[in-house]
Amino acid sequence: MPINLKKTVAATSTLAALTGLGLFAAQAQAPQRNVWSGVYTAAQAARGADAYAMHCAACHGSSLEGIDVAPALTGATFSSNWNNTSAADLHERIKLTMPIQAPNSLGGRMVADIEAYIFQANGMPAGDLDLPPNPALMRNVVITSQKPADDEGDCTC
Repeated sequence: MPINLKKTVAATSTLAALTGLGLFAAQAQAPQRNVWSGVYTAAQAARGADAYAMHCAACHGSSLEGIDVAPALTGATFSSNWNNTSAADLHERIKLTMPIQAPNSLGGRMVADIEAYIFQANGMPAGDLDLPPNPALMRNVVITSQKPADDEGDCTC
């Protein structure tokens, strides 16, 4: 039976398009989360504090306050730099550019631990699951400077 190349290419293209749309829909449907919903664990932040002391404190300060040209990683400076970005954005910035003397030398898990420590230092609460070491898994986690308003309990009836 001869193969109809035109039909085979059309069928393959259709299948690829539908598969791509399915993957896009799955990614697009991932619920958006906020750092105020507990996206790291306390144990992860403790590991991050140790890693921060070893790899980051010399430039960013022992209390994340920033030194010279290295920005503060807490308070208004952190908020203005990272508000309405994703945890993945912060992870990639740390991973690819830090520490300044050895960029891209920290593993994904260590970077996620340091990021958890930064979130903790900014008053964002811990949760039940570690922040994942892969930025693709945290694209839906939004960093906001303000805790979202809680809709529950606001009734004045």
